Amino acid sequence: MLTIEVSDKIKKNCPQFVGAALLVSVSNSLYNDGLWNEIEKYTQEYIGKFKIEDIKTNPVIQATREAYKKLGKDPNRYRPSAESLCRRIVRGIPLYKVNTLVDLINLVSIRTGFSIGGFDADKISGDKLILGVGETDEPYEAIGRGLLNIEGLPVYRDNVGGIGTPTSDNERTKLDLETTSLLAIFNGYGGKENLAEAVALMQSLLKKYTSSDDGEVWFF
Repeated sequence: MLTIEVSDKIKKNCPQFVGAALLVSVSNSLYNDGLWNEIEKYTQEYIGKFKIEDIKTNPVIQATREAYKKLGKDPNRYRPSAESLCRRIVRGIPLYKVNTLVDLINLVSIRTGFSIGGFDADKISGDKLILGVGETDEPYEAIGRGLLNIEGLPVYRDNVGGIGTPTSDNERTKLDLETTSLLAIFNGYGGKENLAEAVALMQSLLKKYTSSDDGEVWFF
């Protein structure tokens, strides 16, 4: 049974933090027409509603940005992933097509504002993750970005090292076409508001596009 522990440093600097985890069996694919129809429809709606200066006023994104500041990280230089995705949309840059699981997580992030870690649970070392803070010169290979300076970023670590931050997940535990067990972690730096709804949205989309069941959900 996987457990997730929040370090004292996170508790002290981000006292409102509440996390949610979803562990579920999945069947991944390279591309899903139905999902992308849904993504394209929503992104057009988003462009019609929001300007770039509106994005960081989303309460969930704003809370994540404030957590970065409290931990000593500049959120304008190291943006939370949900903010980066929304900015990309408003700037008229198409979203990456990666695979169904990643694309689905991105849609949930855009719709909710939560920066969501998506991990292949079978690649996690050990049965416990600890949410701490990145240290000076801590090695971390971000997906598609190479080495990332995670000093001052919230980071989930397994027995080997960091696997996820709200800015970028790690290459070592990334989702690929062979993934059959998904661990999705939702980071609620503003508290539990809308957290359960975001998890339920992901469960619904996973059932629709990956033939999954509800999986196991817990809050920490």
